[in-house]
Amino acid sequence: MQIYADIDHDSNVEAFAIECDSITVKFKSGSCQHYEYTYSSAGSSNVEHMKVLAINGDGLNSFISRNKPGYRLKW
Repeated sequence: MQIYADIDHDSNVEAFAIECDSITVKFKSGSCQHYEYTYSSAGSSNVEHMKVLAINGDGLNSFISRNKPGYRLKW
């Protein structure tokens, strides 16, 4: 996993892992901290947008909170 830059220091996202058709996000808190979002669970446009936000290190937590994309798996 790659550490999330969190340029504003205001995110609950700690790290992420990008695959061709998915992104896994690790949150700093919560009973389940890892969430895998796939093209089939969240939609390809949402996943691709989440990848850009993750790489840029800003807005990922807000996007997930606002849009509540479906996840394939959490642990």
